Order: sequence, then structure tokens, then C-alpha cells
Amino acid sequence: MVPDPTTIAFRFGYGLPLPEQAAGDAAAMLALLAAPDTIIRQHKGVGFAAALPLLTDLDETRRAQKKDPTQRPRYKAAIDASGNAAIAGARAGFARALDNPDGFRERLVRFWGNHFSVSAKNRQDLLLPGTLIEDAIRPHVTGRFADMLQAVTLHPAILVYLDQVLSVGPTSVVGRRRDRGLNENLARELIELHTLGVNAGYSQTDVRQMAELLTGLSVDLPRGFVFDPRRAEPGAETVLGISYGGEGVEPILQALDDLAMRPETAAHLARKLVVHFVSDTPDAALVAHVRAAYLKTGDDLMAVYAALLEHPGAWVSAVEKARQPFDFIVSSLRALGVTGDALMQGGERPFRRFIIAPMQGMGQPMQGPPGPDGWAEDVAVWINPGGLAARINWAMDVPARLLAELPDPTALAVRALGPRASERLLWAVARAESVREGVGLVLASAEFNRR
Repeated sequence: MVPDPTTIAFRFGYGLPLPEQAAGDAAAMLALLAAPDTIIRQHKGVGFAAALPLLTDLDETRRAQKKDPTQRPRYKAAIDASGNAAIAGARAGFARALDNPDGFRERLVRFWGNHFSVSAKNRQDLLLPGTLIEDAIRPHVTGRFADMLQAVTLHPAILVYLDQVLSVGPTSVVGRRRDRGLNENLARELIELHTLGVNAGYSQTDVRQMAELLTGLSVDLPRGFVFDPRRAEPGAETVLGISYGGEGVEPILQALDDLAMRPETAAHLARKLVVHFVSDTPDAALVAHVRAAYLKTGDDLMAVYAALLEHPGAWVSAVEKARQPFDFIVSSLRALGVTGDALMQGGERPFRRFIIAPMQGMGQPMQGPPGPDGWAEDVAVWINPGGLAARINWAMDVPARLLAELPDPTALAVRALGPRASERLLWAVARAESVREGVGLVLASAEFNRR
């Protein structure tokens, strides 16, 4: 099948209408992706460096109020400031998805963010998930997977979320003195989720050895990431038959690089990409093609994306995926003519009320994936009675609250769906009892919610 703009918009972007300068074919998609990531200057996110003063103040006031209850107002103010900054980062993410003509980049950022899933376990951690995206994922989307893997593994967000900050080598200086031991969470997820995949032939011994190798990685405010040799397990560790010895983070980086180049990792990532973009039951030939490109080019992600887009299996006409809540809301806002600039200027309260709160009702709370394996891809997880009811309520209610004047429903259907607007839908929309109901029918339709 020849790639067409409608399939590009739905399968690899955030829907119609496409922004100006958006790609109309696969070659243009790759050209945009290879160009500088300029949207980050238009809508600024919150990286760890920007978050650090807030996180430090939060930590200091938390400690202070434990000793002195009169300090609790300061602690609450620090929590509020951190939460507001997290919301600002989330708004930037929505705005980028709305305005960026490079929709494929935005979708890839979301894909890799879910692959390296992090959530805020408490109010003190609200800022951390967004900083991981900003610092470790987005800058490496077009580079080597090994570089992204290393950046993620050494980032404070993942070290806190997966309890690496609690892990101590049993025979290290700190381990002997405080009778503390290993935490295997990061090691297990690195092998099982981030690289090789489940049932890829590794053993519990490999997980433990990896956990011992990772000891020393920690977080210390106000410095951020640190390597503490006092916590590191002494001696070499053997992971998947390879011995890693030496000082500092270098053995860890080498192990991550080796994990990235394993054929099991290539197969795992290739399948996940195809499942995310094309089908929950992926074409084996397409997966094999993407896997081969990964191994041939030494984990060059641009080559991997090119392999995905050049294979006819990526362009089949069948629509087998569901828009997840984030995708649904971004695509709805785009169809309604809401720009990222307008979203950023609209204020924090409407953003919380009309976007963040409804996403939770649809089953995808901000920064709240159910676990380190991230959001599920299966259509049934998203297209179910509860989730559909929340989407229908949003479609029928929120557009009228966001816009001074609603668009003509039939024109909206044509603009938002292009050739995918069925005759049956157009018939129903034209006969809706009100403009508000007609707009809701378009956004709640199967054609709009499937990609």
C-alpha cells in the first residue's frame, strides 16, 4: 500500500488536520525527524536542572516540618510549587503535540517514555517523570538506543522510582556498616522490560549480578545523580556471561551498551514499535525487517524508523489500534482548532479541569502508569464501557466549554477524518439535534477513536 497523508496523520501522528509543514510521505517524515527539534524552544518543558531548586526546597522543608510542626505551611507551599511545575511540564507536552509539524517525533517521545515508564509514587516525586522525558528520552529519540538507555539508567527519576537509591552492595563499606543489601528492581526492569524482554533466556543470577553492578548509582540533593563508591559492591560482576570490573560508572555503561546490542533486545524493541504503531497482532515480516535494521546499524534508531516506514506492512489499510486518552484529547483539540499556544495561554485551572481530570476518568492519569511496564497497548484496555463513557462525556461537554463558537459538525467530521468519515457518520452528524451534539458525535465516533 502506498503511504498517504491520512494514514500518516492517524497512525504516526496526532490526526487531522495536519499542521503547516507537516510531512505528506514517509521520506518527508524521516527528513523532519532528522532535523533539529525546534518545538522545544517554543514550548519549554521542565528538565531536572530546572526542577532541582524546587526538589531541594521540598526536601529541606519536608525535613524541617518533621522537627518543627510550624514549618508545615512552608512544606505545603513547596509541594504546591512542585505540583504546579509538573503541570507546566505536562502542558508543554500537550502543546508540542498540537503544534509540532513533526507528529512522528511526538509519538516516538511518548512511545519511549512509556517504554521507560516512570510514575510519581508520592507528591514529592511529581516533577520527576517529566524530567526523565525532557533530559533522557527526547534528546536521544533520533540517536542510538544505547545512549538513551544509559541516559535513562543514570537519571534521578528512574533511580528514585525503581528504588535504586535504596540498593547497597552487601559487602560494600556502607553495606557492612549498616547491614543493608541489594534492591533488584532496576536490574530486573533493565533486563526484562528495557532491553531483552520477558523470557529472553536470562537467569536470576544475571539479575542479581546486574543489581550488584548497579550499586553506587544514587541521588543526592542538591547535586542530583551521584556515584557513591562506598555503596558499590566490590569486585567484578558477570552478566549474561560477560565480566564487568573497574571503578565508577564505566563498567555499568559498558554493560548497558552490551545489553543494547543483544539480538534479544533488537527483537523486543522491534515488536514493541510495530505493536504500538500498527497492530496488537504484529506482522512477523515487518517485525523481522525492523529487527534486522537495528542489528545491522548498531542500534541506530533513525535506521530503525526508516525500516518501519519503508515496509508495506506498516501501511496496511486495516485500522487496528485505539487512540489512548492522551492521543484522543490531543487529536480532539487539534480537530477543534485549539493550538498549543492557546493551550499554554489558557491558564492552569482549565487545563487541570478539562484535560488532566478527564484523562484520569478515561483510565490514563497523568504520570500514573500502573507499573514499570507502562500503559498497555491492547485495544480492549482503552475501548471498554467505562473508558468510552468518559470519552463520550468529554466529547459532548468540553468542546463547548473551550471554544467561544463550535464548528459546523459536518465540516468538523470532514476536517478531522478526511476519507475516513463514513457516510453513516456524516448522516448522523447532519441530523444531530444541536451543534454541540453533532460535534460530540464526531469526537466520540469509532472512526475518530481508532487509528
